[in-house]
Amino acid sequence: MQIDILTLFPDMFSSLDHSIVGRARKSGKIEINFHNFRDFATNKQKHVDDMPYGGGQGMLLMPQPIFDTLASFPHEGARVLMMDPAGRTFDQAFAEELAGEDQVVFLCGHYEGFDERIKTLVTDEVSLGDYVLTGGEVAASVMIDATVRLIPDVIGKKASHEEDSFSSGLLEYPQYTRPEDFRGLKVPDVLMSGHHENIRKWRLTESLAKTHRLRPDLLAAYPFSDEEHALLKQIENESSD
Repeated sequence: MQIDILTLFPDMFSSLDHSIVGRARKSGKIEINFHNFRDFATNKQKHVDDMPYGGGQGMLLMPQPIFDTLASFPHEGARVLMMDPAGRTFDQAFAEELAGEDQVVFLCGHYEGFDERIKTLVTDEVSLGDYVLTGGEVAASVMIDATVRLIPDVIGKKASHEEDSFSSGLLEYPQYTRPEDFRGLKVPDVLMSGHHENIRKWRLTESLAKTHRLRPDLLAAYPFSDEEHALLKQIENESSD
């Protein structure tokens, strides 16, 4: 995958040099290019923002530097994402979509917002949630991290991310490692039993219970199997006692 980032502050992406994303870059599984659109400003002062017509608070990014930056590198067929709090909320399903793309372009704004004409360049307006950040760099970093780990062979085993919270539609079940007994806090007996069917059912039950307790909204659209529906009914009955 090729990732292109339009930003005024490329140094804010230093986190992408580390951990899983950093290893993916070093191994050649992904390529990340930075494009500082201030370099494409044509005015003498190299300004990329100006006051909005009609008045109002703050400054808007001007179209010219961003249009010219995007025209400076090949991106035909790429997903072009504008970081905007009014956009589609980023989630695991969106990350899975992006992981299948050959090229993704992130447009990171600053100041009060974008000149509306810049939106003619993008395929998606994307938000992390119902809050406003000082710029799009942090949001883009989160989206890149969530996406890159889903690219085949980046993590290794496909199952390691298929069982992540939200990938299955449910929150992930609790997990434990050694020691079996840590200061009186013990690993559930079922996980020590070696009985694979009992372990599978325990994990499914715990996943459903955790989702019911913390994110019941996720259950509204979840496609329950008969087994899952029966387990949820049991969980609901127990929680109402």
